[in-house]
Amino acid sequence: MKIRLERDVLADAVQWAARSLPNRPSVPILAGLRMEARGDQLILSGFDYETSARIAVAADVADEGVALVSGRLLADIARSLPNKPVDLSSDEIKMELVCGSARFTLQMLPVNEYPELPEMPEASGTIASAEFAQAVSQVVVAAGRDELLPVFTGVRLEIEGDTLSLLATDRYRMALKEITWNPGKAGEGAALVPAKVLSETARSMTSGEQVTLSLSSGETGDGLIGFAGDGASGTRQITTRLLDGEFPKVRHLMSVQPTVTVRVNTHEVIDAVRRVALVAERNTSLRMMIAENDITLEAATGDQAQAVERVEAVVEDHQGGGLAMTAAGFNPHYLSDALNALDTPYVNFSFTAPGKPCLLTPLAEIDGEPSTDYRHVIMLMRLPS
Repeated sequence: MKIRLERDVLADAVQWAARSLPNRPSVPILAGLRMEARGDQLILSGFDYETSARIAVAADVADEGVALVSGRLLADIARSLPNKPVDLSSDEIKMELVCGSARFTLQMLPVNEYPELPEMPEASGTIASAEFAQAVSQVVVAAGRDELLPVFTGVRLEIEGDTLSLLATDRYRMALKEITWNPGKAGEGAALVPAKVLSETARSMTSGEQVTLSLSSGETGDGLIGFAGDGASGTRQITTRLLDGEFPKVRHLMSVQPTVTVRVNTHEVIDAVRRVALVAERNTSLRMMIAENDITLEAATGDQAQAVERVEAVVEDHQGGGLAMTAAGFNPHYLSDALNALDTPYVNFSFTAPGKPCLLTPLAEIDGEPSTDYRHVIMLMRLPS
């Protein structure tokens, strides 16, 4: 293999591909980054038997060929190179990298032992990359992190016509985002995608205008989902295996008939929660006291520290005859995550009863109708009597 390409093109491509390499590979060969010079492109790829990443960038190819070197080492080198063209050449034993007066020699890994990357499934549709990244960021906060319960560590993607739904839960909170997309073929489909992979993928695809989503049938139990997009330095593709297991039916929890609603300024309540939560003792609740025209947030660590902060609010009693609910207990971290996921100036809290789920929805205006395309449910904590 013998090629030349621009320093920035190489650095961006290597950084993007190397980020998917495992930190502790099950076999040493998986720490390698596969480099293939073909036609007028350099194709970089990595695979850990679960998730694959592939990027193709423009290059002047003198001799076609394939090389396999340490991905993270190459990433460190590429990032440190001077801003000059880079010449890469390799034989069966080593690869040489020359950039200006800098010269590196890397030991080759046995490329014939590297696993074959999975094929990208048939395209299912496209969506604007920025909208997709925002939707994923709003939902993944509710996904679980306990690897012993893998079904809760995923985000369920549901396709129904031109609506793409993303749903996640860790049993104590749930998030649902519905967005309009451009389906490439009619029909329905669903996939349970690892939340960590989905989050990293969505963020890494924002340099292009749109993302192509490709979903395999999964009928054989070997389901794959693929994502493709054009970046500043080349075409990017990611595939990952779908999670097994039955995702819990939690959509009904998104339909709350409130007895009390509270509307507040999003940034004001985020700041108040952040300050009051500083003194919240571990595994204890942040208490929200509801009055006619405001809410008061309270937290404490025994007798050592207490915090109280009042926030103006629009409170509505949907049953009349006095507030049916005057206090609610939140996990402060869950509440903070939910509020920070919102992208509107106001937020609407829908309460039913103490200890019952609370629904948070975005509000564009304090007296407007709550949006239904994003819903976040938090299971309330029981307050001491």
